[in-house]
Amino acid sequence: MVEFLKGVWAYAPGTITVLYFITVIFIAVLIVLENRNPIKTISWVLVLVTLPVVGIIIYLFFGQEYRKKKMFSKKGLYYLDKLRKQTQAQLRSLPDNGLLIDEKVLDKRHLIKLMLSNSNALLTSNNEITILKNGNETFPAIFQAIDKAKHHIHLEYYIIDDDELGGQLKDLLIRKAAQGVEVRVIYDDVGSWQLPRKYIHELRDAGVKIDCFMRVRFPMLTSRVNYRNHRKIVVIDGEVGFTGGLNFADRYMHGTRVLGRWRDTHLMVKGSAATSMQIVFMADWYFVSKEILKGERYFRSLPQTKGKLMQVVPSGPDSDWESISQAYFAAIASARDRVYLATPYLIPTPDIIFAMKTAALGGIDIRVLLPGSSDAFFPKWGTDSYIEELLDAGVKIYRYKPGFTHSKLAVVDGIFSTVGTANLDFRSLETNFEVNAMIYDEALASQLESYFLEDLASSEQLILSEWQQRSKYHKGLESFARILSPLL
Repeated sequence: MVEFLKGVWAYAPGTITVLYFITVIFIAVLIVLENRNPIKTISWVLVLVTLPVVGIIIYLFFGQEYRKKKMFSKKGLYYLDKLRKQTQAQLRSLPDNGLLIDEKVLDKRHLIKLMLSNSNALLTSNNEITILKNGNETFPAIFQAIDKAKHHIHLEYYIIDDDELGGQLKDLLIRKAAQGVEVRVIYDDVGSWQLPRKYIHELRDAGVKIDCFMRVRFPMLTSRVNYRNHRKIVVIDGEVGFTGGLNFADRYMHGTRVLGRWRDTHLMVKGSAATSMQIVFMADWYFVSKEILKGERYFRSLPQTKGKLMQVVPSGPDSDWESISQAYFAAIASARDRVYLATPYLIPTPDIIFAMKTAALGGIDIRVLLPGSSDAFFPKWGTDSYIEELLDAGVKIYRYKPGFTHSKLAVVDGIFSTVGTANLDFRSLETNFEVNAMIYDEALASQLESYFLEDLASSEQLILSEWQQRSKYHKGLESFARILSPLL
């Protein structure tokens, strides 16, 4: 028996190796048959080949494509059917639908129609929009709106930390719940992985309904860990809404010792666009709690009176299309004069980078604001790998020096602008749950442009000839990160 076992053991390494390669080939074939983006396909195959065993584990957790499979069904959400009928009616009637669309906005009606079609993003007109610059304007405005809530408070955040700012939020929500206000909170389990159970229990004990978005726990860890809810939404009484780049953590207010002060952009919206945000929250709340919200108290009527034109566009594995990515592509590709972009991570999909280079070569003034220092190693090198080709095409790129710019915004031709949660990278545009406000208003675009140009004045412009002198080591890290960039 001993000799027999020795004989079996002698063949074990070879057998394991053969089985491993069969497994790698099988998974690689499955990836190819999924007909996903060729760049992503190549990247995943390289991961499988170059990282033995680990590559398979990474793929099983992070590599499966859920957009085509649809992560969850929205069947039973009656309000979405009503919304779909309204957006179809707007598609048929634009521009003659009483929305007071001026001539400059008509030049961007293809964007309005795109988002009516790809995400049922209703065009609302009776909106007041306030740009909130940095945490010192954003968080007091949110707290003030919460304090005035009479019926309900809905919050959805990627990151909630148990620090000074998170503590203020908790105390305020507990106080409002004690007053009889309905409070619902969604937090992402990966983004808020440091949030202690005590924080959550205190809220629940006070009557706050709080649920986690796609809990990640061993041994139940699944590939869905890769699909995170990056949305930031606050809706108060269905009348006031907030969205943008800031999470509830002290660094979003005070910055950090390493990165410096935090530069970010958020929006406060009063009007029907708040109801559009409510619809996004409603679908996510149904996903985490199976509670269906109904009634006019949650969904205000949508009067089309004079105000700022706005669409709220969600995107993610619960969407039929990569809505925000399509919006960026269409806005850049159809620009007539200028495109200003701010993003903390520039790892663009092939269509976005092609649109940027094509527009710049055609004489469009494209400027991109990036952080001078990054909070993430691989995304930084991934971003750097795209800079030379963009500079070569005539895109102007700036690095913000006073701190860390985390704003996610675009302004096109001084009339179309977007502010939201989506970065210009693969993860935001193709993988995460995101939400952006799409606005058609000259005055608001002008205000965003003025803030953008102020930030450029505190930034360093990258020069192609100087950038080309970076070290081979730098270029090597870029190349490695570029291969992995579709997976970051």
